[in-house]
Order: sequence, then C-alpha cells, then structure tokens
Amino acid sequence: MKDYINRFYKNQSLIYKVFLFITTIILIVYLFPKGGIFKYEIVKGKPWQYENLYAPFDFAIAKTPEEIAQEEEQIINNTLPYFEFDIAVANHAKQELNTAFDKNLAILKETEVEVDAKRFAQRILNEIYQYGVLTESYSYQPERELFLSKKNQAKKIKYKQLYTTKTLTRLIDQRIAESEFNSVKNEFIALFYDIVRPNVSLNKKLTESELEAELSKLLITRGSIKKDRRIIAKGEVVEGEKLQILTSLKAEYESQVWSEKNYYWIVFGYSLLVSLALLMLLLFIRKYRTDIFENNTKVTFIIFNLLMMILITTLVVKYHIDYVYIIPLCILPLILKAFFDSRLGLFTHVITVLILGFVVPNSYEYMFLQIIAGIVTILTISESYKRANLFISVGQITLIYITSYVAFHIIHEGNIENIEVFTIGLFVLGGLATLMVHPLIYAYEKVFGLVSDVSLLELSDTNSRLLKELSERAPGTFHHSLNVANIAEAAANEIGANAMLVRVGALYHDIGKMSNPTYYTENQAVSVNPHDVLSPRESAQIIIGHVIKGIEIAKKYKLPDRVIDFIRTHHGTSTVYYFYSKEKETNAHVDIEDFRYPGPKPFSKETAILMMSDSVEAASKSLKNPTSSLIDSFVEKIINKQMEDGQFLNADITFKEIQQIKKVFKRKLTNIYHLRIEYPE
Repeated sequence: MKDYINRFYKNQSLIYKVFLFITTIILIVYLFPKGGIFKYEIVKGKPWQYENLYAPFDFAIAKTPEEIAQEEEQIINNTLPYFEFDIAVANHAKQELNTAFDKNLAILKETEVEVDAKRFAQRILNEIYQYGVLTESYSYQPERELFLSKKNQAKKIKYKQLYTTKTLTRLIDQRIAESEFNSVKNEFIALFYDIVRPNVSLNKKLTESELEAELSKLLITRGSIKKDRRIIAKGEVVEGEKLQILTSLKAEYESQVWSEKNYYWIVFGYSLLVSLALLMLLLFIRKYRTDIFENNTKVTFIIFNLLMMILITTLVVKYHIDYVYIIPLCILPLILKAFFDSRLGLFTHVITVLILGFVVPNSYEYMFLQIIAGIVTILTISESYKRANLFISVGQITLIYITSYVAFHIIHEGNIENIEVFTIGLFVLGGLATLMVHPLIYAYEKVFGLVSDVSLLELSDTNSRLLKELSERAPGTFHHSLNVANIAEAAANEIGANAMLVRVGALYHDIGKMSNPTYYTENQAVSVNPHDVLSPRESAQIIIGHVIKGIEIAKKYKLPDRVIDFIRTHHGTSTVYYFYSKEKETNAHVDIEDFRYPGPKPFSKETAILMMSDSVEAASKSLKNPTSSLIDSFVEKIINKQMEDGQFLNADITFKEIQQIKKVFKRKLTNIYHLRIEYPE
C-alpha cells in the first residue's frame, strides 16, 4: 500500500495532466453538435472537385432565404386585416343629433329649411357611419382590402372607405359645399365635431392569428430528390439549382435524428479528433517548453483559455450564428504571448481554430481567416505593454479580416457587389473587442499567479518601494544592479531573449544584501572590512546567505516567482573562491561544499544571461588600467570558467548565443571604461 502511495505521489503531476486532458475532451465534445458532418466542401461558382454525387436518401429541396422572404411578403400582403365596428358609438351619435342640432343650428329653428337641414345632417351622419371612423391611422394603401366586422358579420371593404380625421373633414366640407346650407357651414362643422366619435379599430389579435395561420401553411421546400438520383457530376459548376440541392442535402444530413448507435459513434469520432489535437498541443509544450509542461498551473491556464474560446464560439453558433465573427479569437495568442512566447501562442491558436472547424459554418473560410489573423497578431504585436502597439495591432487584425472577407466574396460571387456592411461591422467590433486583452491579462495575473510584460514594466520602476529601500540601505549594490540590468538587457536583445524579464531580474537579484550591506565591498564606504574579524568559513556563509535572504525579502514583498528565480540562480552552484582559498591556507582538508552556493543552476536563457552579467560586472571593478585586449581576455576567462563548471547545462542556451553575449559584454565594458581601439604601432 505504501508503495502505491509513493508511486502516486511521484506521478501526481502526470496524473493531473491526464485528468485535465480527459476532462477537456469531455467538455469540448459535449459542446459540439451531435449530428453528422457533411464530408464535402460546397464552394459556390467553383467546379465540383469530387466524384459524381448521388442522393444517399430521399430529401426535399429547400427554398432559398430570398424565396421564402418573397413568399412571406406576398402572404402578408394578401392576408386581410380585421377591423371592429363599434355600433354603440354610431347609435349614440345618431341619438345625439337632434340635441346637437338645436344647440349649434339654433339660427335655423322654426324656419322653412329646419326640417331639410336635419335630414341633410342625418344623411351625412349615416354616410360617415356606413363604415365608420378610424380610432388611429394605419400605413395601409388606400386600395388595400380588409374585413370590417359589424354585428358579427365581416364584410370586405377597402381601406379608403374608412374615414380618418383628415378625410372626415374633407367629406363634411365637400357635402356642405354641394348643399344649400353653405351659409351655415361653420355651424354644421361644429355640429358634427360634437357628435362624431371614432368607432373602428384594428383587431390585432385576430389579424395576427390569421397571419400566423397563413404563414404556417408556407412550405419551405420545393420538390424533392429521390434516393440514388445523381445530384451533381464531377467538374460541374456549383451554382443555381445545383447549389441549392447540395445545400439542402447538407442541411438534411446534419439535422437528421440519429439513432442511439449512430450518436455514440459520432461522439467517439469527435473524441478521437479532439484528443489528437489536444495531444499535439501537450506534446509541443513538452518538447519545446519543458518548464511550462512541468508547471501544472501554466498547463491549466493554457487549457482554460482554449476552452473559453471554444465555449464562447459554440454558444454564439448555437444561439446567433450571424455574430460568430464578433468573437475576438485573437485574444488567445495575445494572452499566451504576454505570459509565455509567440510560438506557443500561435500553436495554441491554430489548435483552437482547428477544433472550432467542427462547429462553425463555412469551416474552411473561418479557419483561413482566424489562422491568418492569429499569424498577423503574433508578427505585429511587440512590447504589448505599450498601448499604442496594441491599437496598431488591432487595426492590422481588422484589416486582415475585412480583406480576407472581401476576397472570399469575390471568389464566390465574381464581383464586389452586395458586400454586406453588417459583416464588415462585425469584423470591426471583433477587432475592437481584442482591446479587452489588457484587463484579462491583469485578471489572469491575480488568479493564476503569472507575470506579464505589463507587470514587469511596473517592477522595473526604480522608484518602487523595494528598490528605493535597496538604494538607501545598500547604494553600492543598487548601482551594481543597475549596471548589471543594462548589460543583461543588451545581451538579451542580442539573442532574442526576454529583455524586460532579464532587466527586472537583474534589478532585484541582490536585494538579499540589504540585510548585511557592509559585508559587501561595493557598500563599504570606509577602509574597515568586517570580514577581517571573521573566519573565512563565517564570511563565506554570510556571502552565500544573501541568496536565501533575497528570496525571503522577495516573498515578503510578493515579487513574482519568475523574478525570484533570478535571485535563486544568479550564482548557480559556484563557489565563494576567495574565502575558500583563504581557508585552504590554514586548513588543507577543507570541504569545498561548505563554500558553494546552494543553487539551482540557471534553467533558462534569461537566468543564464543574468549569471554571466553579474559575474562580469562585479569582477570588472577589479580591473586596473583596463585595455580592450585585457577586457576581451577577462570576459572570456570568466564565462569560460562558468561553462567548465557546467553552470549552463540546464539552460536552453547555445554556444553561438554565448559567443554573441560575450561580444555584447566586451562592447559594453569598453564603452563603460571609455577605451579607444588599440591601433598597432
């Protein structure tokens, strides 16, 4: 039992990765559509590249969206709206006629024309309420037919037969002008305005119900294709009716109701393909970024971002597929480049796009667009902590999207007409959404404990609390750290390493010397050396102890682990040779391990550069009357000694890169000492 526990403990990192791998596959496959995938790529306007295609089963030919929209519009125009006639309002107006007449036309009372005037008013009122007055105006054409429901009977009339306020006034004016009562026109108008009320309104519920009933009868298919009938021959151009039949077959194939047996086979197929893609990603990380592969937090971070992009895209495809291009997929390589490197960012982006190819429509176009945009993102963005660079990169990404979309449109349509402005707008919004990368980077730093160039830029500020404390308590060490930072940064730029990371590591690598600053020569302002009263072994332990002290201070000030790595490794497993030699003078059996730094050795290009820079800068202070040739031999001697000690065996740095670093050191030291070139006599 104990052996199993020990074995589990030793392999817990691998077990976690296997668990993460399987869980990720399950989540991705769960998000995928569970129908079949049409195995042919349909490209409008291009010859059919495959063998003759025959119908695998009976299926209907779907109408085009334009045909359906046209038929829907025709149904809407042909479906008659229903209006309700309120008989009570009309009867009330007729009952009020006599009273209103006596009030407004008292001038005609007991005259010869009084009876005729009342009959005239009655005729106009009957004409008005023959079909009624609308409660509000509608956008129907005058000749549009409709049903008017009156006394539970619906009669077909034209919209112009109903009166609005405007047409009612015109009717009254016209009838009075044609009569003998034009002299009392205003009184008649006042009469009708007193008694006439709108009494016809649209029955929305009944109208919409009738429209829905008619629309439900609309067929979305026209004709059918029988099984084994040839659909298209090899070399035929995919257009017109052929295109519509192929599109119908694809839709039918992917939307079929699958049996339980087929369902599990589809899930199995998806699982194999997704597992292959994820396996390639993990193998890539294991081969080229071993440090990341061994860190479960970083592997989880990469998989988490991949999953998030797949989740967001599948949700958009499921609920609103038109907005698929608004998803800022280029955030993925930007984030991974900010925390790791360009190569890993691009590889992860490509794997993600390949997986999404199973989900999105027009998968070839989608993958082409996204992969090209990802490449542009990696190539154009540099020093992402500079806001201007991010805006420029976003502009370039958006331009690539739009250019590629227009190119595909020209290929399919043969012209640049009918380019959808809406789609171009989506690309612009997707590009702008990429600007969310900075807030995301900040959030990820807090959640996963990672460090980006933005944080490194903040840490490089010499006015930070810790560096100001270093400059006050150990000014010589602070000055030494600045010199090392400048030399190391130049060397990192020369070989393409992370210059910002190296600079920050150099600024903080000796903070442990703040505990006992006077025990280090650069901080000794007087001639008194505290090591004179200590044994060589004690002095060595104090010197070696600044590494441990530095790690403690760094953790107290919550410096990132990537920066603490420079403190741990900047002396590797080298020895404090001065005190070792001094001890050996009095003790021939001295153990050299007592004078050796605890390590570990540098394990990256950046930590290796710092070790070289620190040794060269510190030792250069001992040079007296330096010359160019002396500096050359001095640099060669120090770095070659470190190589002989095997200090760089764990770092992924080549001999060629070390030679380039030596040249940078020689040039920098020559500039520091203001040396001229030595000309032969």
